[in-house]
Amino acid sequence: MPITEILQKNADFYPTDTALVEINPQNEGKKRLTWQEYSLIESNPNEAYRKEISWGEFNKAANRFANLLLSRGIKKGDKVAILLMNCIEWLPVYFGILKTGAMAVPLNYRYAADEIKYCLELADADVIIFGPEFTGRVEQICSRVKRIKMWLYLGEDCPTFAESYDNLVSYCSSKNPNIKLTDDDDAAIYFSSGTTGFPKAIIHKHMSLIHSARTEQNHHSQTKDDVFLCIPPLYHTGAKMHWFGSFLVGGSAVILKGIKPEWILNTVSEEKCSIVWLLVPWAQDILDAVERGDLKLEDYDLSRWRLMHIGAQPVPPSLIKRWKQYFPNHAYDTNYGLSESIGPGCVHLGVENEHKVGAIGKAGFGWQTKIVDEMGNEVQRGDVGELAVKGPGVMTAYYKDEKATSDVLKDGWLFTGDMAAEDEDGFIFLVDRKKDVIISGGENLYPVQIEDYLRKCDKISDVAVIGLPDARLGEIATAIIQVKEGMTMTEEDVEDFCLDLPRYKRPRKIIFADVPRNPTGKIEKPKLRRIYCGESVVAQQNEIN
Repeated sequence: MPITEILQKNADFYPTDTALVEINPQNEGKKRLTWQEYSLIESNPNEAYRKEISWGEFNKAANRFANLLLSRGIKKGDKVAILLMNCIEWLPVYFGILKTGAMAVPLNYRYAADEIKYCLELADADVIIFGPEFTGRVEQICSRVKRIKMWLYLGEDCPTFAESYDNLVSYCSSKNPNIKLTDDDDAAIYFSSGTTGFPKAIIHKHMSLIHSARTEQNHHSQTKDDVFLCIPPLYHTGAKMHWFGSFLVGGSAVILKGIKPEWILNTVSEEKCSIVWLLVPWAQDILDAVERGDLKLEDYDLSRWRLMHIGAQPVPPSLIKRWKQYFPNHAYDTNYGLSESIGPGCVHLGVENEHKVGAIGKAGFGWQTKIVDEMGNEVQRGDVGELAVKGPGVMTAYYKDEKATSDVLKDGWLFTGDMAAEDEDGFIFLVDRKKDVIISGGENLYPVQIEDYLRKCDKISDVAVIGLPDARLGEIATAIIQVKEGMTMTEEDVEDFCLDLPRYKRPRKIIFADVPRNPTGKIEKPKLRRIYCGESVVAQQNEIN
């Protein structure tokens, strides 16, 4: 069943029920708009604090966009790029594209102009819809991307080189275009996160999207009454595919435009959110704010919040231990996935397995896993190897890249590039990215293990471990440490804290600096290597404030 049918079902069964809410906390105290008011408002709708859309209105908005695209000659197999910040229009735009049979191509909102051009050309995009935040970047490339038939602008003050989305869709029919779709039809192109170089274009079918919805709902038992808080970027598979579990049963979602701890708790309180998906840094920020006294939990109504789950990166067990001290009634889960496996859920811990915090879990609903050596043979339980996954959510291919596809897809198995091991109970623990392993004096060092250890230090806000070239050992483990605000730490403090680590695992170099992360929470290790590798690292001060 194509995923567009779920939207139609929700519109038929729950036409007036809330589907989506957008909260812009920077506009606190300003307008609160229904979709009808937002669509007709004469003043700038970007000034609104809260916007809301029902399932019936969501479906009509998607139909209008689909009919606009069809009227301009867009057909099954064409590609329509989305370059928008998180907003209430994002998902109706996405589903409007899918309803035409075209492929949605979400773009990372951090891309520079040349990166946008690269991805548009790689994906053979025919149309792009973009928001006001990107006008300057898009204007730089619009004359150089020849394939694009339509530059659509969503927002106030449409630039002269584009056409206004709002003006055009207002004249389009809100009836379903009834393009025949099947599970086997291509649905979307997602780009890899780019943490290992230029992003690759990942093709997914409708089968992948619907399976992600079923997987998520199976794992977290969403009902119509659940309210999902969506904070991460919608261009990525992670947040959207977690929301798909609520979407499947007609549950509503709140799109929060901001990550400050007080904004998160206030939105959970006001909107009665029951499911919140966080990245590790955001969870840490909430706990730090509570422990500093900046936030008082009794000021918020958090009674409906039942599930906190985390993905996108390994989760330090110490973080969840702290979390449960303040939120003892929360169920907790962690999810593992890649854009190539349609985001989260191909491996998950399970809410019943909190005693295994630190593991990513076991194969998710409808998935298989194995851990293999360099020859593709399964390793003995307990040994480290590469994690491979198989299931209905595995990508079709990397678009226009047969070699890269054949490197990771073998007999239906997706080779993830993540090094992992199974414990005696069959739970999988991530060890590190295959490309991030440090070989120091002949020993394999796994940065994630060292990072997890260092994160136990109450003075450390974030940490990344990379290998730096060394004439004698080949590489040495180097820790880039971000100290918590208001705290002081020295190299000697770090060395003392690491005394319980085996000597060969202790960082041989310590750098105090910010740890860069991409919008999905992954540490940008290539960026760190560019900064520190192959250059003489400026001597760091022994003490920072």
